Amino acid sequence: MMALTTTCMKFHQIKIFTFLIFITSGFTTYAQYTETINSNRPGASQGAFSVGTGVIQLEAGGYYGNDEHTLLRTSTDILGADYSLRYGLFFEALEISLIGSFEEDKEFIRIGANEVEFKTRNFKTNTLGVKYLIFDPSRTIKPDKPNLYSWKANQQFKWKTLIPAVSVYAGANFSQANNPFLYEGEKTITPKVALITQHNWTGSWVLVMNLILDKFTEEFPSYTGIVTLTHAFTPKFAGFLEYQGIISDIYADDYVRTGMAYLVTDDLQFDVSGLLNFKNTPDRWQLAAGVSYRLDLHKKEEYLDDSYEGDRRRKRTEKDALKEEDIPEQN
Repeated sequence: MMALTTTCMKFHQIKIFTFLIFITSGFTTYAQYTETINSNRPGASQGAFSVGTGVIQLEAGGYYGNDEHTLLRTSTDILGADYSLRYGLFFEALEISLIGSFEEDKEFIRIGANEVEFKTRNFKTNTLGVKYLIFDPSRTIKPDKPNLYSWKANQQFKWKTLIPAVSVYAGANFSQANNPFLYEGEKTITPKVALITQHNWTGSWVLVMNLILDKFTEEFPSYTGIVTLTHAFTPKFAGFLEYQGIISDIYADDYVRTGMAYLVTDDLQFDVSGLLNFKNTPDRWQLAAGVSYRLDLHKKEEYLDDSYEGDRRRKRTEKDALKEEDIPEQN
């Protein structure tokens, strides 16, 4: 009876979240398309903004690392590839995505004087999901007008800059029943939801935060928080620093990532990164490299400048066009 009640409560939570998704879909849609590629690589977090309608984007890379477990006296070589296929569907604020990874682990266990190897190879993750932007401060909050009488007033901190863009994400993890990366009793299809925020600050600084609830219908759910700070040093070159915390009865850890990305063209980006953790059960490091490429089928005339100043510029342009058309006839 208790198990049935718990199951009903879990399904009730899913229904509530689904209802919230449909409610927020009635909000105003916002422009997402940018002239240069908008990639989530090389970090592990998702940005709040979508790729834009008509844009098909592939983000993929490889990684290599090692786990050293002090208590179990094991050493595991990790070789894998991660990928993300993103598509802007129907309207600018909506994005669908397939995010996953394929991994091969070679675990070496010391038994007496011998070392025994165990190999694990399969898809570690595969998640089909939908992301929707529910709030964009650049379109909702009007910027302050310049103070002509006080330089100090123009330079002081504005509290409104702390208001982020906000997106919600809902997806489904799916896997094969005999996948060795599933723990015993885990279902092949499980839910995943996330709350995503993003600050775009002056000086080419971007702060992204993800709060993720994964597999919450299972016996061992996972709670993850990711904070990613990115800075563009030049129009082509950017670096990032990221913290990721994982809480679960199956595996808990804290990661730090750092790396850089280079924009080759408006539609092509390369990246490299590294990862370290803070414990020795296991002690983990990884190196990764990847590429992001988009097939830009977005209709240029549908592009909108999603800022308040951009809206004012469009209105001035429309007025100027009307004035030019209003030419008196000559006798």
